Formats: sequence, structure tokens, C-alpha cells
Amino acid sequence: MITSVLFDMGGTLEDIYVDERSEREAVEKLRAMLAAAGLDPVVGYDQFKARVDAGWDRYGAFRDPTNIELKPEQIWCDYILNDFAFPREKLAPVCEQIAHMWEVTHYHRALRPRVAEMLQGLKDLGMKLGVISNTAALFQVFDTLEEYGIRDYFQDVTLSSVTGSRKPAGFMFQVALRQIRSTPDQCVYVGDTVSRDIIGAKRAGFAAAIQIGSQLTRLKDQGVHREFEPDWFVEDIYDVYPIVRRMTES
Repeated sequence: MITSVLFDMGGTLEDIYVDERSEREAVEKLRAMLAAAGLDPVVGYDQFKARVDAGWDRYGAFRDPTNIELKPEQIWCDYILNDFAFPREKLAPVCEQIAHMWEVTHYHRALRPRVAEMLQGLKDLGMKLGVISNTAALFQVFDTLEEYGIRDYFQDVTLSSVTGSRKPAGFMFQVALRQIRSTPDQCVYVGDTVSRDIIGAKRAGFAAAIQIGSQLTRLKDQGVHREFEPDWFVEDIYDVYPIVRRMTES
């Protein structure tokens, strides 16, 4: 019996993408936040951006093979801004603010149409609802759900920045299952990638996994060994509701 539906955040409940404008805005805001904290990179925009990009590459080289997510202080002090040798006692206190800014500025984000209608439909079916999200900020997902006006639909929000583990690692799904108080065979998972969402949910034993295409799906899934395929692929997030309804009726 299906009792719970868990969702990815970026690319699933919301559309997200990166372009040159959002990249530039994030870098400029980062420079301004550092200046406000008394930290001067002493380089121009182009060199500053190149060194920040290199820092993200360093963090990705650590994070991606291990599926370990570090806390914002570690990410920004030890990887992203490590080249600048800023005093840790000045940089560390603003790292969560920086992480939050980066998540909402580097990415264009917008709630998908009909998300609230879909969630209400699932709620009316008696479903417990949750979010499992890879994120490098501690509080951004909570705040964004509030801004979208859908936070109250979710009984649980499990974040990589809190658990220290990233999808597709099983630990993320195990934590979410315990927090939402369901077993894998009672759960449906919805995400935009095979590499993180479908593979992770299937390995965890979820009853079904639904994929929705996003503007980042192809990039995230490039070259991935497709160990599992989604049970359904949808273009409209609302279609999750009739799929789950049919599953409860069968």
C-alpha cells in the first residue's frame, strides 16, 4: 500500500537553470558579501570568478565520488575560497549566508505550475509528503518552500547539508524514511535525474520512481550508467497525482 510520496527539490518541484547572467550576479554578490565582512580578494572580476570556479571544481572532485556533503563553512573556507587565504575567523561566520545566496542567485528558480494542486491532491489521498534534496546550504530549501507557499504540505525535509550524505547514497533515503515513518515499499519517489533520484530510490527499495524532465536533466545524467529506469516519465508535475491515485486504487 502506498502511503508516502517523496520529492526532489531543484529540477523537480521547481524549474532551475544557470545562465551567464545568473553566474555573474552570484559572483558579484559574493564579492559584495566578502567586502561587507572585511575580506578583499584583491583581484578583478574575471580572475575572481576563475578562482571561484576552480574552487567549485575542487569541491566537486571531492564530493561527487564520495557522495559526501560538507557544511557551508567547510565548503567555502576549505574549497571554494581556499585560494584567497582569508582568515577563517572572519569568513566562517558568513558562510551560511554566502551558501544561501549562491543557491538562490547562481540558479534561476521558479516553482513549477500546478505543484500546489498536485500536492493537495496527494494530501487528499492521505499521502505523507517529503523532500529529499542535495544542497550546499543549510536553510535555503526550507526558506524557498516557505516562499513558494508549499512548506506546510511536507511532513519531512531531508537535506544533504544536514545529513552529510548526498543522493544517490542510500543514507539520505534511509533518514527520510525514518523521519516520515514509512517503509520503502510504501513510498513513491519523484525526481528529475536518473543518476541521483531514480537510481537512489530504486536502490533504496522504493515501490516506484517517477522522473520529470528538467533543464538540467541531460547535464546531470550525461555518461551515467543507467542501472535503473523510471517507472514513469512525466512532463507535467501534476501528472504525479493521477499516477499515485491509480496506484492506491489497484
